[in-house]
Amino acid sequence: MVNIEIKTISQPYPSKKLSWQEFVSRTGINPLRLEELIEMDWIRCECVGENNYLFPEREVLRVQKLLRLCRDLEISTLAGMIIVDLLERIEDLEERLRKFSVF
Repeated sequence: MVNIEIKTISQPYPSKKLSWQEFVSRTGINPLRLEELIEMDWIRCECVGENNYLFPEREVLRVQKLLRLCRDLEISTLAGMIIVDLLERIEDLEERLRKFSVF
């Protein structure tokens, strides 16, 4: 008797998109500050109508990092944005290095 294993192909998990209200609620960001970050193209979001945005869930952590840095270090939003961007680049480079490591 031959066992035949049938694998089902699962669909990728959809990434949850957050509305403006959900995003502000989860991050605690001031809506005016959020508008500024969108205008500066720092936050990744989709415009789905006039003044209607959807935010990828991964942006929540990014904004929370920004707010925490600005609050804890008493720095400007722009300085915090630069730090978060640099931290992300470091994380990316570390991940690339791990892929090349032979341990």
